[in-house]
Amino acid sequence: MGKEGVHKIAKVIRDVARIVLLVLAVLIFVFSLLSGAESLGGGMKGIVNNFPNTIPWIFLLIAVFITFKLELAGGLIILIIGIFTIFFFNALENLFVLFVISIPLIVLAKLLIIAWYLYWKTS
Repeated sequence: MGKEGVHKIAKVIRDVARIVLLVLAVLIFVFSLLSGAESLGGGMKGIVNNFPNTIPWIFLLIAVFITFKLELAGGLIILIIGIFTIFFFNALENLFVLFVISIPLIVLAKLLIIAWYLYWKTS
């Protein structure tokens, strides 16, 4: 396989990882914003009162946007966030968190790093 073929594969891996990360980060952000809003007064008041729960996910969204400019740096940041979620959310005891948040973040971050490696190794 030539250089162009490897670059195409790297681009597909990079694009898929970025899109899935963006969708995952937005869904988690919206869920964290709305999940406790009803118990905090409901409506806009509840959403505003629940906003501090979204702060960790804002960092994830920022990291996802970094991947669109610097895929290696963004991939490493997301990898760190994914590993951090295992300990912060006690994901080893909560399999839902492990399989819905931690593992996807780690796998997608590794895909970005692999795409970066494939592209720059063959350049």
